[in-house]
Amino acid sequence: MSSDPVQMLIDAGAFPDNTFAPNSRYHGTAIGRLKRSADDPGVAYVLRRFIPQARDVGIAGEHIVNAGERPDTLASATLGDPELYWRLADANVVTDPFELTDTPGGRVQIPRPNGL
Repeated sequence: MSSDPVQMLIDAGAFPDNTFAPNSRYHGTAIGRLKRSADDPGVAYVLRRFIPQARDVGIAGEHIVNAGERPDTLASATLGDPELYWRLADANVVTDPFELTDTPGGRVQIPRPNGL
């Protein structure tokens, strides 16, 4: 058990162990702790986030890419939040979000809001 009072509060559940914002791709992802020994407070890290399968992402529509668009501006226009660009990447099965807007005239699947 830790003698650090803040760590003791965290261990007791007084603070959430995942403080990522609701629009973060890591929201709801578990936090791990790497320890060298039982007395070591350890270092926190984010556990692996699994990208949803394309078949599991509901699609609301499609967007034709215009010259000069970026993933963040597209997310802002279609999802209402530029920081949700990662949802566009997940829905289109790309790891580099800039692939979404690299080609004017390309098609981008727009995911449904979460829960729909």
